[in-house]
Amino acid sequence: MSADFERAARRDGLVLDEGQQAVAARLAELGEALAAAGQPGRRRWFGRAQAEPVRGVYLWGSVGRGKSWLADTLFDAVRVDGKRRLHFHDFFRQFHAAYARHRHEPRAGELAVAELLGESRFLYFDEFHVHDAGDAMLMGRVVEALLARGTALLATSNYPPAGLLPNPVFHQMFEPTIALLERSLDIVELTGGRDYRAARDPQAARSGFAAGRYLWPGDERQLAEEGLRPPAPAERRTVPVGHGGVEALAVREELLWFDFEALCDRPNSTIDYLTLTDGGRPWVVSGLPRLADAGRDAAQRFANLVDVLCDRGVRLTLIGGAPLAEVLSGDGLPPDVNRTASRLSLLAQGAAPAPKH
Repeated sequence: MSADFERAARRDGLVLDEGQQAVAARLAELGEALAAAGQPGRRRWFGRAQAEPVRGVYLWGSVGRGKSWLADTLFDAVRVDGKRRLHFHDFFRQFHAAYARHRHEPRAGELAVAELLGESRFLYFDEFHVHDAGDAMLMGRVVEALLARGTALLATSNYPPAGLLPNPVFHQMFEPTIALLERSLDIVELTGGRDYRAARDPQAARSGFAAGRYLWPGDERQLAEEGLRPPAPAERRTVPVGHGGVEALAVREELLWFDFEALCDRPNSTIDYLTLTDGGRPWVVSGLPRLADAGRDAAQRFANLVDVLCDRGVRLTLIGGAPLAEVLSGDGLPPDVNRTASRLSLLAQGAAPAPKH
């Protein structure tokens, strides 16, 4: 299994640093255990007669260190039936829907997990984080149900388990789940402080979210250079989501164009953002202010939006009124602003050229 990491690094032109090599070795052990547990003649993982479940890994570390690359490499390489990869936000959309279907039944959380995962033996849960007290209650039930049914779990996070739900008002309610994670999984830190996203070669080939661009101030000349035609008033449309809708400045065959205020300064949920990205069209988001001036709720929604767009590989053109570093600086910003900054560093950045005299 270690050879899979070596081949993947050569394929992607990477040289793993010491911290990444240590994590790759531990994940290789997980992959070998998963493969061995799935061999013919081994007892089933599920049911009362199940064998000792494979001990999973909770992998955490600072942003841009390569946690998802390492976990993706293991997931792609491991030979096991019933493996599943889910992002945090997408999982919660599916789980909320399944939980609603079972909410009047005993053990609704377990039934929702069973509906979503079926006989999955291995779940890779990318970007595990908990900031909302309501999500924390549901996540506690999810973790309990997953571990009770013998599912091998691999989670990546920017936080150690004890750093989840950091708000001191609510943290205590999540401590039993934190203890369960620490007791049931190997807690592995990817050490080192280098953000490889931010250090990426600007000339490297880009696709998906990373093929996008951050522009400021986004005047007509700059937009024209990017091949963008500003929206006309007649192009405004309300895109239906949930029980309402989000107003778009333009809905075209080749893109969706939104204003920051309509997306983030109104009570839109992460599930709404997931629904808006279902078509896979590129996005333009204009009117991005300095987040410190936008208010805590709007800034958190923006962080959630960036997560969704990046995780789903949606090409984004983001238009602000100041350099990106200024937009993302100040007081009262979301706890995940470092991850937001790291992900936005994937976008090529360009200011309007200075006028010629």
